Amino acid sequence: MALPTPTPTPDKLKKIGIFGGTFDPPHLGHLQLAAHFAKALHLDELLLIPSGQPWQKGSDVTPAEIRLQLTEAAGIDLAKTFLYAKIPTLIGIERIEIDRPGPSYAIDTAKALRERFGDNASLCWLMGADSLMQLDTWNSWDQLLNYVNFAVASRPQHALSDEISPKIQQLLTKHQTSDPQALENNPFGLIYIDNSLSVDISSTELRAHLKSAPSSATAAKSIPSHTLERIMNLGLYK
Repeated sequence: MALPTPTPTPDKLKKIGIFGGTFDPPHLGHLQLAAHFAKALHLDELLLIPSGQPWQKGSDVTPAEIRLQLTEAAGIDLAKTFLYAKIPTLIGIERIEIDRPGPSYAIDTAKALRERFGDNASLCWLMGADSLMQLDTWNSWDQLLNYVNFAVASRPQHALSDEISPKIQQLLTKHQTSDPQALENNPFGLIYIDNSLSVDISSTELRAHLKSAPSSATAAKSIPSHTLERIMNLGLYK
């Protein structure tokens, strides 16, 4: 008697997290968001991508190569967090935006990473709710979901229901899912908003506090230890 032929199943998607930012400097809020989504989305790999030329940040930005160093240092602390929490996600520090000339546009990074990983990967762009609300100011923002999913962490001062624009609301109506597993099974095109994590640390405020002697010690508590050591060694934010 012949055994039935098994029905072929599609290959499991590789799950890649993309976490871009100015990282000027990286702080514990960044690490909390990264660790949260690495665990919640069962990411195989997480890419930290400091921007090369953050075109929306003005000219008062720490040079890209230094921010890359700070991000690499933060990656050491993040790896320790993953080890302690038994999160098997691999961490990569990418200089893809630093090496690309001109302004750092998310759409260019999304296209390049989709080309690198191919169709058999779920690319999940990690961001805070404040970034989602400003999404319609990004270059070619309405094309991003053709290449990636969005995983969005809430922030206390940014209630989406109160401040969201009609364009972003329309995007959510079309693409939002309440199931994080859906991002694991779809290579692109979905938005998942996670309300269980509230990160409220600002790099802008940290830089200001680091310049002030009375508040610098308090600010230092919000910066990963290896990043803080690199900041002190380089004499940054004074």
